[in-house]
Amino acid sequence: MTPLLASRPVLWFLFLFNLLVATAAPFVTDGAQAVLTAVGMGAVALGAGVSLYRTRGRAA
Repeated sequence: MTPLLASRPVLWFLFLFNLLVATAAPFVTDGAQAVLTAVGMGAVALGAGVSLYRTRGRAA
C-alpha cells in the first residue's frame, strides 16, 4: 500500500481533491461539521503537498 500512496499521481489526487473539499466545506455545511471537515481535509492536502514538494526533484 505504501508504494501506491507514494506515487505522484495519487499524491496529486489527494492534494487537489482534499484541498477542494476543504475550501468547499464551509459553504456546504454549517457549524462544527464544516470546521472539522475543512481542518481534516486541509491536513491531508497539506501532507500530500509536502510530500510532493519533497519529491519534486526525483524521477518518478
